[in-house]
Amino acid sequence: MNTIQLMINGLPGKVAETIYRHAAHDGRFRLIQSSLTGPDVTAATHRVENTEVELIRPENRSGRIKDLLLKHGPFITVDYTHPSAVNSNVDFYCSHQLPFVMGTTGGDRDGIRKRVLDSDIPAVIAPNMNKQIVGIMAMMEYAAKTFPGLFSGYTMEVKESHQSWKADTSGTAKAMVRYFNHLGVPFTEDEIYKERDPIAQKNVWNIPEKYLDGHGWHTYTLTDKNATSTFGITHNISGRDIYAEGTLDAVLYLHEKIGQNITGHVYSMIDVLKKT
Repeated sequence: MNTIQLMINGLPGKVAETIYRHAAHDGRFRLIQSSLTGPDVTAATHRVENTEVELIRPENRSGRIKDLLLKHGPFITVDYTHPSAVNSNVDFYCSHQLPFVMGTTGGDRDGIRKRVLDSDIPAVIAPNMNKQIVGIMAMMEYAAKTFPGLFSGYTMEVKESHQSWKADTSGTAKAMVRYFNHLGVPFTEDEIYKERDPIAQKNVWNIPEKYLDGHGWHTYTLTDKNATSTFGITHNISGRDIYAEGTLDAVLYLHEKIGQNITGHVYSMIDVLKKT
């Protein structure tokens, strides 16, 4: 297989840095040493291990992307930026014909899907790149379609904890809530308990201190009206390495679709999981 050229956007963010580090040690990929960054970033570069990566601010990105395409030829883009940038980033990728893997949550998900469908590129867009969690969600989707109303009459509590700087509610939690809705549970996204306080995470949740700046702990608890039956699903992820594996699998999947000349198509991590 030819080496896949890859640009990872979102540096100096910690998730983007983790993905960059994993890809740098994987011979299947050749990294573009540039990264689209946010308007508040003042640094010109960011060091990842022994590499200085150029940081491209929004006002400079059109010109620099054209330069990079001329220099390197086509490449795949991975987006781990900020929820507030999702809509404009997708529009930028589509306008500049940059196939992308979107791991950032937030934005107008229906709108960004439509933008890709109307474009000349394929993309993988997913609220979670963890393959095991994606598998659990696939099982939930099957249950929701096959056993509608299974948990009618139950109440539910949803708690999710992430690092303090995560701006939005977990996209995975939102998706799980929608599945439980189909299973008969009247619960809204606004009712999700979102923990971002490191003190509570350490002392109440018992999250190891070294993972306070990078974790995703989720618990879904269902109780019947008589409080005699309780069901729960828990998935606790500490650190970010597990997301790198799924993200790079998504890049490989997208590269295959590009080789098949597929355009204007949105794939999910479930599509990737079925392939891998």
